[in-house]
Amino acid sequence: MTATADARSTSDSPVRVNGTVRYWAAAKAAAGRAEEPYLAVTLAEALAAVRAEHAGRPELLRVLGMCSYLVDGDPVGGREHASVPLTEGGTVEVLPPFAGG
Repeated sequence: MTATADARSTSDSPVRVNGTVRYWAAAKAAAGRAEEPYLAVTLAEALAAVRAEHAGRPELLRVLGMCSYLVDGDPVGGREHASVPLTEGGTVEVLPPFAGG
């Protein structure tokens, strides 16, 4: 999922930005890694790339459906993932449900 973003942007073609997806707890175990890069415009696009990259890991695909997400430290909550923009050098935290909390 690594590439470089074009610095130009138009309303028809937003610029994809580079950042990091960080997995926690069960998501980390299911992904087989703590983090990986993304190149995307929105949270939805980054998660679609994660799903494509890990198509052979059904447990991760299952866990992603139960996770909550932080983008640059801000909770996504119930917002549509396609409406959540990503920033250059940003971070998407993938947080599965935690027992007792």
